[in-house]
Amino acid sequence: MTDRRQFCQAGAAALLAGCGLVARAWADDDRWGASTGYPTGWNGGYERDTATRVGNYSGGFEQMLPSRTIRSAGAAAPLRSAPRPDLRYRWQGASKSIADYLASQPTTALAIARRGEIWVQRYGFDRTAEMRLTSWSMAKSVTSLLLGIAIDKGLIESLDDRPDQYVPALRDTLHGRVSMRHLVNMASGAAVLHSRDNATIYPAGLLQGNSADLEAVVRGWNARAEEPGARFNYNELCPLTIGMVLRAVSGASLSEFAQQALWQPMGAEADATWQCDGRRHEFNCIGVAARARDWLRLGQLVAQQGELNGAQIVSRKWLTECRSWRRDEQQVTFGRATPQAGYKAFMWHARADGTQPYFKGHHGQRVFIDMPTQTVLVHTAVDDNPGMMQELYALFMAAVSEAS
Repeated sequence: MTDRRQFCQAGAAALLAGCGLVARAWADDDRWGASTGYPTGWNGGYERDTATRVGNYSGGFEQMLPSRTIRSAGAAAPLRSAPRPDLRYRWQGASKSIADYLASQPTTALAIARRGEIWVQRYGFDRTAEMRLTSWSMAKSVTSLLLGIAIDKGLIESLDDRPDQYVPALRDTLHGRVSMRHLVNMASGAAVLHSRDNATIYPAGLLQGNSADLEAVVRGWNARAEEPGARFNYNELCPLTIGMVLRAVSGASLSEFAQQALWQPMGAEADATWQCDGRRHEFNCIGVAARARDWLRLGQLVAQQGELNGAQIVSRKWLTECRSWRRDEQQVTFGRATPQAGYKAFMWHARADGTQPYFKGHHGQRVFIDMPTQTVLVHTAVDDNPGMMQELYALFMAAVSEAS
């Protein structure tokens, strides 16, 4: 507990601020912990120390923080190996290979598949296919799928309902009175700044041991900056509020709901985990850890309009909702949410027409999806930079352009 409290004092201000490291030959030094076997542990902070990132992002967090397990059913949906070793892409005027990409970027896993055929599956830093790899904010998109399932099942009547209709503890709070549509679009109107306020939200909601209480953080954050729906303002409080609603309507933890309604029906090959606060509530703005191949299955589920493993797991209606924008959602359209992306219902969008949704997480975690070709790329890493993401997207588009 002492190390955790030291982090809260010394390391929280840097959390999720991004390190801005430039892509380089990663073998130049040992900052990633190779000489000590990629250790795990706090060692200066939750994600601040580069020497523990490889270990922490591939299992170490499960030893450091409370977590719940999302059990697989033991019968995995098939993923067939169909290697394409000659897959190449163009970057900065040169033709490059998968090996070139991995040599220049701090990647722990890279996998590419189409319609259940795995074309590429490579691991870095001595990581393996059996390791669970953390999602960071890709967990928000998992939360989106669970919300869609809850609406499909009639547990939630409408995305335009307010959280306090389902969670009495949110009555008379800012987040209880904002429609779930505004919450999933990161347009709550709350006075919260991602780059500043995570230094408060993460310690109080996750990192302070038994006293960490994410629901208390949500209930207590009541300062308003603007009217709901006014603008896109990415923050952790919006998904945490939706997590409270999902626990209330399902009568279960998010992990139990995910296990019953998503993980087992889609045919995950292995258990996943989800980081929790001191009350064992999933800190669902981040924290899902799963094998790369199961991240592929989640991407394939979206690419196939919610159908996988012989079942319609989440409705086409919900996935259409996640890829289209009403007149009152223009603040999150492509180029308005950010200059180079759109946003909708906890999913990012690489194209204005909604044909390329993606999951996005801190330090290079991505699941890119191309709906027309059903191509999926999974990438996990221990750092990122703008050039890295542009190069990764060029690689993804080369895969999209491949003939079946």
